[in-house]
Amino acid sequence: MAKITIRFVSSLQPNGRDKDYFDDELKGFGIRVRKSGHKSYFIMNRLNGMLRRFTIGPHGAFTPEKARTEAKKMLGDLAKGRNPSEAKERSRNSPTIRKLGERFLEEYCPARLKPTTQREYKRSIELFINPMIGRTSVASLTDTNIIELHQSMSDKPYQANRTIGVLSIMMKQAEKWGYREKNTNPCYSVEKFKEKGRERFLSGEELQRLGKALSDFETEKPIPVTLIRLLIFTGCRLSEIQTLQWKYVDLEKRQLNLPDSKTGEKIVYFGKECEQILRNITRLPDNPYVITGALEGDHLKEIQKPWRKIRAAAGLDDVRIHDLRHTFASHGVILTGSLPIVGKLLGHTRPETTARYAHLAADPVREAAQEVSEAISKSLYYTEKTEKTEENLGTQLLELRERLGINRRTVENRTKLDTDDICAIESGDNVPLDTVMAYADAIGYKLTVTPI
Repeated sequence: MAKITIRFVSSLQPNGRDKDYFDDELKGFGIRVRKSGHKSYFIMNRLNGMLRRFTIGPHGAFTPEKARTEAKKMLGDLAKGRNPSEAKERSRNSPTIRKLGERFLEEYCPARLKPTTQREYKRSIELFINPMIGRTSVASLTDTNIIELHQSMSDKPYQANRTIGVLSIMMKQAEKWGYREKNTNPCYSVEKFKEKGRERFLSGEELQRLGKALSDFETEKPIPVTLIRLLIFTGCRLSEIQTLQWKYVDLEKRQLNLPDSKTGEKIVYFGKECEQILRNITRLPDNPYVITGALEGDHLKEIQKPWRKIRAAAGLDDVRIHDLRHTFASHGVILTGSLPIVGKLLGHTRPETTARYAHLAADPVREAAQEVSEAISKSLYYTEKTEKTEENLGTQLLELRERLGINRRTVENRTKLDTDDICAIESGDNVPLDTVMAYADAIGYKLTVTPI
């Protein structure tokens, strides 16, 4: 035996009968030379206890090294109890990733995914997956192919991770459809990019700017303005308000009874401000939607273009429509301090989804801690009661001013006291208590007194 190399294979000549030559490094790997001179690579190993020969391919189509690589793969399949011939047959009949994507979108998605999610999957397949690996057969797709696809999208990590997620589901389905061996999903080896969480919500001042912009655009774009206001006051997802129908609106109970949402059926509660917005909307007899579109009987489809104009007018170019939902949630947590309540308002089914706002829930607690601290401080640092008149308070401050080197100009720069008040304090004359305390604050002195 010898190692099967290109030089060794070239030296082999037919001798009137078929003859096998085995590699001395990879057990079971060999080359057959037929009496016609045709050469082909093969492996020989046991499957289910029986010694069998499996053809790799002809010399020429396969180099010795390529045949060796394929032999290792086939021997690996045999070690796992798989038939390499069936795998080769599957590979020959395997569709391309593009064809798999078409079947996936036609058969798998409609029965399992909401329309918005279907559109997201279709976008990932057509824009990112097909251009890169669309011509690759499903059976031959490797970890390397997936890693290269993922890495090519490193400039958009969020989309890259979502795309690999879609492809992974496609590969699972390919195994069920018989296009790949079971448990061979190549997407599992990909280490996803780190994603920076985005928690953008509007402050009170930003809400004022947005409110003014909405008022300015109310005549020009009344329907988009109404949609945006409803998003702000309900915390709903865009699609939930965009497709909202009047039959799901209960103005008396102030709630939206949504039959379907991202998390399934849910009730959205709203306040009086939102109720008034809804009552002001003109209902069209031939249109079931709250936010009507340009076509008869349809809802508004295009919102991004008017939204970009409105946010630009408000100086909020970095704010997405979904950030209005974050704004509702954030203000809710700050006001109530309750994550469960806000989770209920948003329709979250999992507590961890609302937990992203946990740091905001600490603000009311922090304010309460400060109030308790101030109350304790007033008692802890309370001075013994002594009879002090407004006159000797002025004298005390005069002595303090001399000790600290405070002059009139310094005081004038640090307080809004009139010059006459300052003169009265410095002379020790009787002055109002509020004036004395303001003077003490102006020169940076914490004066704790109890006037009798």
